Amino acid sequence: MSSLYQEVRTIVDEERCIGCGLCVRVCPSRTLRMVDGKAKPTGRTSIQCGHCQAVCPTGAVQVTTLDPRTYEFATFSASSEWSGFGKDDPGVLARLMASRRSCRNFKDAPVSRDMLEDLVKLGIAAPSGTNSQRWTFTLLPTRAAVARHVEDVAGYFNALNKKAEKRWLRLGLRLLGQPELEQYYRSYYRAVARAYRDWQEHGIDRLFHSAPAAILVGCAPGASCPAEDALLATQNMLLGAHAMGLGTCLIGYAVAAMRRDPTIQQRLGVPGEECIYAVIALGWPDERYQHVALRRMPIIRVAGD
Repeated sequence: MSSLYQEVRTIVDEERCIGCGLCVRVCPSRTLRMVDGKAKPTGRTSIQCGHCQAVCPTGAVQVTTLDPRTYEFATFSASSEWSGFGKDDPGVLARLMASRRSCRNFKDAPVSRDMLEDLVKLGIAAPSGTNSQRWTFTLLPTRAAVARHVEDVAGYFNALNKKAEKRWLRLGLRLLGQPELEQYYRSYYRAVARAYRDWQEHGIDRLFHSAPAAILVGCAPGASCPAEDALLATQNMLLGAHAMGLGTCLIGYAVAAMRRDPTIQQRLGVPGEECIYAVIALGWPDERYQHVALRRMPIIRVAGD
């Protein structure tokens, strides 16, 4: 877990500062205070969240670690003006969320590198624990790159299937209090065997659904909430991809394979100390729906009444 606070990289232009104190009020780490009617960075620590920079009406405050290029998009334009509380239509947002579906039919057309990088920029607009921002994003920008990863992941599961075929091994592990192989055999063995056979004999990709691109979302060491950070960024990217015209599908099999066989992610150039939490297959969808997605009613509790 990383330290909550980081080095102070906040500067204030005294000539532009009008002494309103807004930056001091929103700072979560007390990095700033008012001195002689002006905001000054007097604290020793900061989480570099940028609240002070965003709230300043005159542009006097700057957090120098924040890069303006992270809000510059190649494939669409976006206003830098803050959208205030209650200023957007929640119905439009609800429609976007419920319209996004997992896509398993993609057109045979590439996704540009610019679009992939714009998706990453949408991802990092998500919150992160203590603003650690330790996300990592590994792009598989071509079908050939995706296919090589399919081969690695499929190979892992084929080897696991060969273990699961051994009844004596499943029984022995279960007697030792390790029922996972038996559970895998009952739930996944047959589907994996069929998918592997389709891949090897016919080149049918049932793992990534022949997607022309993919993005692996991970976290480098030092994050306070690495899994949560990566998954929040992933959801941003799923919604952003839909708005950009792309279909997406989360590939849990790939995450599980890399978790159990670190050499798979290392062959992608991902350091062993990083952990991959989500793999997104994406491309131009060859699907069209008429209605939004519905869900089962969740468990909702009211505590404290």
